[in-house]
Amino acid sequence: DKIAAAEVVDERGAVVTSETPYRVGSFVYLYRDPPEERRVPFELDVLHRDDDLLVVDKPHFLASTPRGRHIVETALVRLRRQFDLPELSPAHRLDRLTAGVLVCTVHRAARRTYQMMFADRRVRKEYEAIAGFDADVRLPATVRSHIVKHAGRLQAREVPGEPNSETTIELIEVRGDIARYRLLPTTGKTHQLRVHLNTLGIPIIGDPLYPEILDVAVDDYTNPLLLLARSVEFVDPYSGDLRRFESRRRLDWPP
Repeated sequence: DKIAAAEVVDERGAVVTSETPYRVGSFVYLYRDPPEERRVPFELDVLHRDDDLLVVDKPHFLASTPRGRHIVETALVRLRRQFDLPELSPAHRLDRLTAGVLVCTVHRAARRTYQMMFADRRVRKEYEAIAGFDADVRLPATVRSHIVKHAGRLQAREVPGEPNSETTIELIEVRGDIARYRLLPTTGKTHQLRVHLNTLGIPIIGDPLYPEILDVAVDDYTNPLLLLARSVEFVDPYSGDLRRFESRRRLDWPP
């Protein structure tokens, strides 16, 4: 079927047909059709757009970039199509289950500059979370640990070694046995905030991975992870201006 549809090519990019002679040692290329994806029923809100940046407010459950089963239903693909920006690329990571500010570069020329700004920790990031409350956990506190996440494993974990992650945790408000927290990471390890709060014994509400892995359907939107990328702030590497982008979303207290 793919040959008939002219979807098979050789190493030079020439279309392979049923009449193409076989050559020993040659390669042909074809792409699998991605599985049909159900639309994630939440929208991206634009916070800012200029010649270099597109900053959006990402909803929970929408992946930032194509990966695994999430290809079309991602922030990147939606935005490229909506604004006809084929070179659009995220400047940093934001997990699928986390909502909030996502900074993207509009064109290839600006990509490395902004990505390195995030990689070099020249960005002040502020998150907000609703998680368990334990009066014995003294806050504010700065948590430092060595986090590793192995390919194929869902959970990251802390192991002995030189710290490679750091998060300052501040208490905002308490309601019974849960509380609202301000999280100020200076590093960006995978699942860092989720791991650090779980280590303190106050896991984030709605987390399907910490402290234990839950069997949650990918299209179950009833129980979001109560974690929000509240703001990012940095000195623009081109203009030298101080820039701050803040999410308009809110984390509602669970019933």
